[in-house]
Amino acid sequence: MHLEVNEALLRSLTPNVLGILVRRGADFAAAEDAVQDALIEAVRVWPADPPRDAKGWLVTVAWRKFLDATRADTARRRREDLVDEEQAPGPAPSADDTLQLYFLCAHPSLTPSSAVALTLRAVGGLTTRQIAQAYLVPEATMAQRISRAKRTVSDVRFDQPGDVATVLRVLYLVFNEGYSGDVDLAAEAIRLTRQLAAVIDHPEVAGLLALMLLHHARRAARTAPDGSLVPLAEQDRGRWDTTLIAEGVEILQAALARDRLGEFQAQAAVAALHADAPTAEETDWVQIVEWYDELAGLTDNPVVRLNRAVAVGEADGPRAGLAALAALDDSLPRHTAVAAYLHERDGDLTTAARLYAEAAQKAPNLAERNHLTRQAARLNTRRPR
Repeated sequence: MHLEVNEALLRSLTPNVLGILVRRGADFAAAEDAVQDALIEAVRVWPADPPRDAKGWLVTVAWRKFLDATRADTARRRREDLVDEEQAPGPAPSADDTLQLYFLCAHPSLTPSSAVALTLRAVGGLTTRQIAQAYLVPEATMAQRISRAKRTVSDVRFDQPGDVATVLRVLYLVFNEGYSGDVDLAAEAIRLTRQLAAVIDHPEVAGLLALMLLHHARRAARTAPDGSLVPLAEQDRGRWDTTLIAEGVEILQAALARDRLGEFQAQAAVAALHADAPTAEETDWVQIVEWYDELAGLTDNPVVRLNRAVAVGEADGPRAGLAALAALDDSLPRHTAVAAYLHERDGDLTTAARLYAEAAQKAPNLAERNHLTRQAARLNTRRPR
């Protein structure tokens, strides 16, 4: 049996195998992933050892893949539940297989973006939609990218671990997803980054750990008892974890002293300036703008420039912030929300209310949508009739 015949047969059998898995109780998305993994295994195995019953082989392998993924997901959720019961993240005694898997998925045969996407899906437990949102691309595009990454690594041996930069990017995205509240992975990302910092002496590893700790320190104050978002300026700073802040600042200072600045160190410096301010009014926005300038030079990331526009609005006034915002693509996530905030600061409540309402329609999650809707309603009640 030739490879070409195998591929044609695979295409013809895929719908039937998928249907069987769904009838056995697998949800459609998980069944799709399992069947896709089975197809990759078939392309690897069948040319040398074609099965007598191709459909039966695919069903067996796909169902096994589904059960493995379900067990892995259950184990991950169990770890998350245990993390919730623990005290604030502390130093881990030794590395475990999870961190090793992060390195193995960051394989040299993959581009950095594909390696990150594959690792987030296979190890981090994020959905394709969540990964697509992190990358600012359509879900279908990300699904294709992950599929290509799986095909690429299906015939390679995982004996060449990927580079640190790719692993850091994955850990950062996993932390951000956990910090958003959609999937509680923030503490797990901190745990793994601690392990990495214990075995790799690199200022950017330290910078990422500092950044995570400084953000995690504010987590208790980020939501109200009813689950609604509390903006940074309105947070009860007495609820911030000063122990985590002190640790994060100490780690950051040691990293910056090595004079090998990277993006995670620059981001941590911004977070440290927020943490250092006793009140929102005492925030050193001038220094924050300077750090965003450094960060923009390192990454040329449009989201960084969006955050910089907010900082400029605080440091030099809302009209300066709006001028900085005007230079950016208005399709950027949260661009409309930033415009609403700056227009409110400038006293244009009518425009601000309209923009808050528009931003609510574009919000990536329910908590943010509700917050922006409340902001629009608040301004609408204040406007003269």
